[in-house]
Amino acid sequence: MAQCVQSVQEFVQDSFVPMVAVLCSEEAERVTRKNNLNFAELLRPFCRLTSEGHIRDPNNQVQVVKNLRICVNNVVISPNTVSAALSPSQCRLLNEVVLSCQPQEGAVTNVITAGDYDLNFSDHSLKASTPWYSAWKETLLEVSTSKHYTATTPWFETYRENFLQSMPASDHEFLNHYLACLLVVSSTETVPVEHFLKLSQEQHRIQHSGEYTNPKWFIPNTLKYYVLLHDMSEGDEQRADAVYEDMKQRYGSQGCYLLKMNSRTFSAEEDEQIPDPWSQYLQRSNLHNQVSTVPKTSSTLSNSLENHPLQLETASSSGTLHTLSAVNADLKKGARDPETLAGGAGSHGACLTLNDHDHIRQFIQEFTFRGLLPHIEKNIRQLNDQLVSRKGLSRSLFTATKKWFGGGKVPEKSISEPKSTCGLLYPPEAPELQIRKMADLCFLVQHYELAYSCYHTAKKDFLSDQAMLYAAGALEMAAVSAFLQAGAPRPYPAHYMDTAIQTYRDVCKNMVLAERCALLSAEILKSQGKYSEAATLLIKMTSEDSDLRSALLLEQAAHCFINMRNPMVRKFAFHMILAGHRFSKAGQRRHALRCYCQAMQVYKERGWSLAEDHINFTIGRQSFTLRQPENAVIAFRQILTNDSRQTATQQGAFLREYLYVYKVTSPINFCSTSTLLPQLPLPYIHSSATRVYFGHERRLAQGEKQAATHVSLDQEYDQDLAAMWCHLEEQLVAAANRGIVPVNFQTTQCCLNSQTDNLRHPLAVVEEPIIVEVTFRNPLKVSLSLSNLSLVWRFTADCASPSKEKTTEELSITNEENLALGVGNLGKFPFKNCDCFLICCIDAIKNKTKNFMIRSISFYSCRLHRKMTLSQQSVDFFLSTDQQTSDLMVVRGRQELKIRGPRLNQTKEDKMSVRHGPDLRLDPIITPPMPLMEVFFLQFPTALLCGEIRKAYVEFCNVSSVALCGLRVVSTHPDFFTFGSQATTPLSPTSAENCSAYKTLATAPEPGLVASEILVSAEDFSQSSGVMEIPIDGCTLQPGESTQLPLWLRGPDQEGVHEINFLFYYESTSKGNKISHRVLRHTVFICASRSLSVQASACRSSVPLHHSLDDKGDGGAMVFIDVENINTSEAGVREFHIVQVSSSSQHWRLHKCINPAKDKGVSGTQSCLFDFFHGLLSLFFINSSTPCGDFFFRGCRTSESQQVDVASSRTSSSSKKQGPTENRASAIANIVKKCNELDLNIIVIWKAYVVEDNKQLILEGQLHVALQTIGKEASSLTPREETQEMVLLKFKSEFPPIVVLPPAELSQLIKTNLHYPETYTHPFVQDSLCVVPVTLTLSNCSLAQVDVIIDLRHKSTSPESMEVHSSFTWVGQTQYKLQLKPQEVLCLTLRACFLQAGVYNLNTPRVFAKPTGQGAMCETSQQTSIPALIIINNA
Repeated sequence: MAQCVQSVQEFVQDSFVPMVAVLCSEEAERVTRKNNLNFAELLRPFCRLTSEGHIRDPNNQVQVVKNLRICVNNVVISPNTVSAALSPSQCRLLNEVVLSCQPQEGAVTNVITAGDYDLNFSDHSLKASTPWYSAWKETLLEVSTSKHYTATTPWFETYRENFLQSMPASDHEFLNHYLACLLVVSSTETVPVEHFLKLSQEQHRIQHSGEYTNPKWFIPNTLKYYVLLHDMSEGDEQRADAVYEDMKQRYGSQGCYLLKMNSRTFSAEEDEQIPDPWSQYLQRSNLHNQVSTVPKTSSTLSNSLENHPLQLETASSSGTLHTLSAVNADLKKGARDPETLAGGAGSHGACLTLNDHDHIRQFIQEFTFRGLLPHIEKNIRQLNDQLVSRKGLSRSLFTATKKWFGGGKVPEKSISEPKSTCGLLYPPEAPELQIRKMADLCFLVQHYELAYSCYHTAKKDFLSDQAMLYAAGALEMAAVSAFLQAGAPRPYPAHYMDTAIQTYRDVCKNMVLAERCALLSAEILKSQGKYSEAATLLIKMTSEDSDLRSALLLEQAAHCFINMRNPMVRKFAFHMILAGHRFSKAGQRRHALRCYCQAMQVYKERGWSLAEDHINFTIGRQSFTLRQPENAVIAFRQILTNDSRQTATQQGAFLREYLYVYKVTSPINFCSTSTLLPQLPLPYIHSSATRVYFGHERRLAQGEKQAATHVSLDQEYDQDLAAMWCHLEEQLVAAANRGIVPVNFQTTQCCLNSQTDNLRHPLAVVEEPIIVEVTFRNPLKVSLSLSNLSLVWRFTADCASPSKEKTTEELSITNEENLALGVGNLGKFPFKNCDCFLICCIDAIKNKTKNFMIRSISFYSCRLHRKMTLSQQSVDFFLSTDQQTSDLMVVRGRQELKIRGPRLNQTKEDKMSVRHGPDLRLDPIITPPMPLMEVFFLQFPTALLCGEIRKAYVEFCNVSSVALCGLRVVSTHPDFFTFGSQATTPLSPTSAENCSAYKTLATAPEPGLVASEILVSAEDFSQSSGVMEIPIDGCTLQPGESTQLPLWLRGPDQEGVHEINFLFYYESTSKGNKISHRVLRHTVFICASRSLSVQASACRSSVPLHHSLDDKGDGGAMVFIDVENINTSEAGVREFHIVQVSSSSQHWRLHKCINPAKDKGVSGTQSCLFDFFHGLLSLFFINSSTPCGDFFFRGCRTSESQQVDVASSRTSSSSKKQGPTENRASAIANIVKKCNELDLNIIVIWKAYVVEDNKQLILEGQLHVALQTIGKEASSLTPREETQEMVLLKFKSEFPPIVVLPPAELSQLIKTNLHYPETYTHPFVQDSLCVVPVTLTLSNCSLAQVDVIIDLRHKSTSPESMEVHSSFTWVGQTQYKLQLKPQEVLCLTLRACFLQAGVYNLNTPRVFAKPTGQGAMCETSQQTSIPALIIINNA
């Protein structure tokens, strides 16, 4: 149970106190009415004694009476019979008592910890800041102290006190019977003694006439105490003293008292503040007096509140709050205002002074100690003597058998009670009742041991007579007496209480007595920590006959569950819901609301969604009927904001209730002009998914013109693409700023979302739109309809020197006033439970700059009776419902766009807590006008052959009012396009059908197919940074001006679909703006088909030079070129024609074609051999006019940059752990690489004829082959990237393996040539040995000193050598050890000896070479692959 203010002992003692009646004369009533009180009310605040009293028991032992309280009441005559239930007036009294006692607002927050729950029991649950809809962690943070308080329920204590006081007196017990009667007469009476006599006779008549059943008197000889009341303001004090002396002579000094009062004079002490101790008592008494005038509480609650608390059926939920709104749930003012309850104007005790208060307190003490306690002591002795005298031979007073008293009882049946209730009705003089009287008297004066003995004896007698009502009463008081005994000589007999409750309830059918017994027992069990037993007892007492009693007991049982050693929190919540349901049925809506709010603490955010919905729905209805519409809106909002598991019908009912409450609550409706827009919970807005687009939407294609794609809301954000665009923009900005990227550079972000960098204010241009895309979601299973959606924004102007009188509001502009008038709405849109997008467009304010803040979205929300379908358009919309719908309900509100930035994780504080940075995507800064460019493409292809060159046109338009300049472009594929030259290309697109991309030179045919040479420079064709400046006239585009340029395109070398990105850059002619430049994006997809495959390889020539002396080269090479037509899938292209083959190199030149094909048409695979010689020319290129040169040099630069990137990445990754072995291997590799470098590029230009639509078209193209290394084959096709195999991670360092370079690399250190006669004639008949001189030339191709070993003893075993005679030998020195300096040439004279004529291969010497200083492991044989044949003839 909840914590009570009193202790258990105090509560039980105050439940059974001596009763004292009051009879006053009319004059005495007049005297007390001066204080707005009657005499009983006047005494009530002073009825608790502050000092101890003493009595002597029958054994003459002194018994101390502590903290005694007496109850003084006016005599109320009632002829009604005794009933087993409370009267309707008493029930209304208790209902009003509970209704008037509510939690105090602003009281200290009571929080108790039960397991994992922190439960709040303050009145904050009834406010807008209630903890039942917010996280409890946050609620606990608001508690000023960490100390936990125990929950109190003052309404239950008030109910319990009034219930015990309003219990009707019963004949089976005497605890609430009157022990004494105060006879009060005023001293102003003519003969006060006569009035005392009349009052005494009246009391005797009431007690002994038998006409009245109420009041009931304890004993026949009731104590009469005579009080003379003297008014100090008007009476004669000496006369009063004389009358009092006469009274003492008549009634004895212990039987009368002179009470002087009304000593206060208003003229002298008007400013004196006298306390008012009567207010708290008078409220209860006035409730007793007004009980007959209190009307019944309206029972117009809807069916949903009458059903089971966890059941919310369709029929009940469909009952709307239209009916509930008519219910006046406000309490009557008289039930809550203590001043009104006092029954009149003015304060109480106005004529009394503090001395008068002391006089009254002294009077009560004198009456109790000198009158009441001696009277009780005398009666206890008399009863004891009677029982002892009748005991006979029995040894004990309390073991008297019924044979001595058996003739005293009358087996009469009670008239007011059924037969099964009482069994017997004892006469007043029955010995069993005398024992009960003695027990009750002992109990009232706190002699609990003697009382227990008497109760125990009486219990046995009653049970033997089957007097169940009497026996239950004796069991009840015996248990209470055993509990109250000092020192606890015996344990509390809880089974006595259980038996008494069962007897009262089931046998006697008296729920009033059963309830009293349960209240006492539950409080005692709680004091002993037996909360489970107390809760079980209280739950058993719930029934359908009294909703108020059931509600209060269920609430107390719920508190028992959380006060257990192991709190049962869910049981607490469940029983609080049951209590709230019964409170609601009893008309106690505020208490019902409180119970549901406290139960919500347990079910909130614990996965009990259906229970949450029921609780929130009930809270909403109760709050609405209690005129708390704000709380009702909050409660209904919870049902709609959670992911509900309710059916569609139930959700529709919830939504109707919410819309109705919201419409009544909201100050804005269709006719309202207020600018305050409250928030609506539906639909959901994914604030983080909000996207903001700055600028105009891209223009669609116009005829043959294709607009640049740029950025649109249809595109999904990709992190890799964003990084790629940022890299391209950095290249453009660096090119525009002399190769340096400014420190304050910011990437242009046209579309902001949750993944972009939103830490800075975005920049928007004046007079350009801002498009906001908002994502809505309907979490319900029913349709929603929104209408008149608008963005709410605020604009703050940028004033250079604002006056001090102007405030921020005066410098701001907002559209809230226009929206309140219905201006600026966007559109309509119906949708169901799915995601939808709203695109809102705002025009920036003209000619003003500064901060622009988008705050929220406002709209009308309509509830539909019929279902709507989802519109597939993501455009501006206007939502409306069917005008024929009868239950159309429209409310107006808004939703805040609160976007939370990324979580901070930099500092220790950020990591220890959850902090988020700012997100400023909705707070743009409006900047001055900027140029705006649009780009269109004409005749732009979507498919090309690999290497095909096609011409398109690009048009640049300035659609703004500001001139632009500095036009540049950069691309991810710089080798894909070039602008060419206007001097060599046609300007009109119609004249470009058969125009060639190459400049043709008329030259005379030369014998031997010797190539011509043209010297050009790479700087003439492209810029080093990859950024291309667009050649427009004057380098400036004026407002409204457009220009058109040719654009040459070349198909990628690799087949497939290629994504090619362009980024155009331009600036404003006026400098100093916050936006330094603007960019325009364009993305195209080109499908590249296969055309030709060119394979080329080069090898050194070992043949002696046979060219003219003009050639200053020191060596030659042969290049093999294979051209294959791999375009098998293209039906329109049958044949390719090789137009020309060109070369480009800084060290090599093309000499002649050795075996060209007569027909240059390529349908299959053809090969040709070209002869190159080493020279020192800068460049050999046949067709150097654009775009051929542009494409070639751009392709070379792209490949070089890729190689540099790969090499740098490899170097950076491998250079971290290099030892001496790696450095040595790297040095050898560098030496070898220099020997094998070729640096020769082959350009193959081709043409193809295509017939389309009966028209012949000529396709042109060029393919590039880069020969970098001798002996290594190169291709024009870009190799596909192969996925690398996974390598196991190694966590243990290993010694690096010994690097062994392959022979193919070291074989190029030394170049060998054999000089000999091709034919030699020798007479073998005359001389059998033929000796031929042979010169071996050794050339060191490297820049390092090389050690060479020549071994002539080698016999070749290669298949090529076996085809010729090998029966010859070298004579003379057969092994040489030489050392060649860098690039040194050395000639050795050798002699070959032949024995017979034939064809011999002289290329048999073994040559070993190694760099000087290296180990033997680097020594490798130098073998040439070309045979050296000599013919030996016989003379």
